[in-house]
Amino acid sequence: MPGTNLTREEARTRAALLHVEAYDIELDLSSAREGGTFRSTTVVRFTATEPGASTFIDLVAPAVTEIVLNGRALPLENFSDSRIALPGLAAENELRVVADCAYTNTGEGLHRFVDPADGETYLYTQFEVPDARRVFANFEQPDLKAAFAFTVTAPAGWVVISNSPTPEPTGDGDTRVWTFEPTPRMSTYITALVAGPYVGVFDAYENGAQRVPLGVYCRPSLREFLDADAIFAVTKQGFDYFQDKFDFAYPFAKYDQLFVPEFNAGAMENAGAVTLRDQYVFRSKVTDASYELRAATILHELAHMWFGDLVTMEWWNDLWLNESFATFAEAVCQAEAPGSKWPHSWTTFANQMKTWAYRQDQLPSTHPIMAEINDLEDVQVNFDGITYAKGASVLKQLVAYVGQDAFFQGVRAYFKRHAWGNTRLTDLLGALEEASGRDLRTWSKAWLETAGINVLRPALEVSADGVIESFAVLQEAPALPAGARGEAVLRPHRIAIGLYELVDGDLVRTDRIELDVDGARTEVPQLTGRPRPAVLLLNDDDLSYAKVRLDAESLAVVTEHLGDFTDSLPRALCWASSWDMTRDGELATRDYLSLALSGLRRESDIGVVQSVHRQIKVALELYADPAWRETGLQRWAAAAETSLREAPAGSDHQLAWARALAASARTDGQLALLAGLLDGSETIEGLAVDTELRWTLLGRLVATGRADEAAIDAELARDNTSSGQEHAATCRAARPTAEAKAEAWASVVESDTLTNYVQEAVIAGFQQPDQRDLLAAYTEKYFASVKQVWETRSHEISQQIIGGLYPAYSVSQATLDATDAWLASADPAPALRRQVVEARAGVERALKAQAADR
Repeated sequence: MPGTNLTREEARTRAALLHVEAYDIELDLSSAREGGTFRSTTVVRFTATEPGASTFIDLVAPAVTEIVLNGRALPLENFSDSRIALPGLAAENELRVVADCAYTNTGEGLHRFVDPADGETYLYTQFEVPDARRVFANFEQPDLKAAFAFTVTAPAGWVVISNSPTPEPTGDGDTRVWTFEPTPRMSTYITALVAGPYVGVFDAYENGAQRVPLGVYCRPSLREFLDADAIFAVTKQGFDYFQDKFDFAYPFAKYDQLFVPEFNAGAMENAGAVTLRDQYVFRSKVTDASYELRAATILHELAHMWFGDLVTMEWWNDLWLNESFATFAEAVCQAEAPGSKWPHSWTTFANQMKTWAYRQDQLPSTHPIMAEINDLEDVQVNFDGITYAKGASVLKQLVAYVGQDAFFQGVRAYFKRHAWGNTRLTDLLGALEEASGRDLRTWSKAWLETAGINVLRPALEVSADGVIESFAVLQEAPALPAGARGEAVLRPHRIAIGLYELVDGDLVRTDRIELDVDGARTEVPQLTGRPRPAVLLLNDDDLSYAKVRLDAESLAVVTEHLGDFTDSLPRALCWASSWDMTRDGELATRDYLSLALSGLRRESDIGVVQSVHRQIKVALELYADPAWRETGLQRWAAAAETSLREAPAGSDHQLAWARALAASARTDGQLALLAGLLDGSETIEGLAVDTELRWTLLGRLVATGRADEAAIDAELARDNTSSGQEHAATCRAARPTAEAKAEAWASVVESDTLTNYVQEAVIAGFQQPDQRDLLAAYTEKYFASVKQVWETRSHEISQQIIGGLYPAYSVSQATLDATDAWLASADPAPALRRQVVEARAGVERALKAQAADR
């Protein structure tokens, strides 16, 4: 039985048979305030190449009340297993399906949310990968594009937004009807509907005769925090940059951005109606890194309007074409667009996105960028660091390989040639080959069709008087992790080598050499005869995708002077290299801590600072020798307190150090400081103890037993919003008692009533590294329940539980053995196996790092 799955072969067969013309979809959402189900009526017109053949249409719904094919009523029993069988097709067909579809609280399909701030109901759709079928019957695969016309009945006083411009509603009484114009041809997964008493702010993008209406929406309870002008500014910057680079006007009639509650992803590229998580509407002070991340997300989704929406992959094995291109586009736009506030975006990319890619590429589940996607279950676990970050890194390498002008020339031809259609990788590579004159088949095979990561190391000989006698770049291809498909390969790399000297205490680049690296050893004669610089940095400017190692003398200088690079990108590359060495057991955790504490003193990039804070916490909790762990944690907490007190008043660094201390405070004095900041008896000049920081402080006090449930209730009374309720759920699950853990476990695993965000909050509170003894009993319970969770919950909910409740803090051989026993006996589905194997790999890596730290 297929369940909710769809195989690639089934999709190919259906695509060969059908051409879909149009959908007319009527949704009656007048029941939204009560919840339950809503009436969905779909009329779809399509042709068939083989009259008399059979096929199926997709639908996930509690009930179907009518199926009419070409005027002929079909038995309701044709609806089974999330499909409606359609026998005896004509050359031209019209199908009508009437169903009762369900509102969800999982962030999939039509999500329903009640805002505790005003008691009002808010709806939005999330359809990627296969969840449009939860709202209307459709052929749920990306290459069966069609035009979509929505008619929506909803409560009077609501706002209703879809892909087409919003019409004036008609009717009277308690409901109104919105009748939208048909969309251009698009895939099912980028259609959208957002409905509720949202509030909007409006503007327009104008460029000569072009005028694109812009809208930004959120819930009324967030309106006071909505900085629409800043959002519009980034959006217009993206319009200017992308239209210039793509030489193709924005293809849709308007561009709305809707900040919606309980959104599972960062954002979704619905055509002309982008949905974003409403945590991007900042209700408390955040650092500039958060604004940069929001801007990157805005630009990412805008780039998708061309790459993904206008031109769409044929099947999900080319998902990377969508996500990698948009990830590359967001970074290059921020780096190059006139007036950009974040021209250092490649530093952020190197520090965050590539670190994610390197981590993912060393898991047993690593896969080629162009992954083999056999069915929907495969793609649902493939929104990972390979698809986004490695793919974007490789696109950056491709730009270095063919040249940026040729790259965008090829992209322009690609858009013009395939507008409103579906493509494969070969279509893009063909356009790039024409533009650049380069044969990309060998490049594609090495970079896109193989898995794993290369390591680049310097090999040099230096004379007694400090002159370089020889220099070479060594390339390694470490064996892929056990269980990974394929074999490791050496790849061609276009890289730069940076030469840095200490000048008045600063590390300054004095020269740069760009070259091609190919094979196991590449000689660099340009360096022969030169005085050895203080630091030799491979892959300077971050042109290629590879793990980079420093020679011993460069590492010694970097350990003392990492924060002294005058430019942020080489600092980010050295931070990434040292972190990767720690994860690989090549640098002891205690030495990484020393390096980090030295480098953070002068690190100005707040995004890098916050990333290093997170990495230090992970290193100490997972990679440190357990016998030394407490010493390291105390050293880190003391450094956080000192840095908090020394940071400039009101600065981003001050806020970042406050959060670092709140996550790691251990001593009576540190915990007393947190309590004092919370109750107002302690103050630090310039530090605003606002709503979000208050919850962070309280969370640590609860987890250490310094605050009780009454304190949680009191804080919730101050902030009885949806965010406040989520924070309260985290705090309750973090209480250091067996009863609190049992209650949290039961609410997540034994019940299915929690919303996606509240469940995520409970899991976060449950998993406290300081509470390993309390968590020990749940390893056995995890493996007893995980398969049932997979089989009975939706994808998003089960993925939260499977990854979130794995005993990651129980770093022991016993955990590995328990995992292996379950994998051997449970016969898990491939997607479930992948998630558990990835979690197991984290424990295995931690054991090796702990041994290195000893």
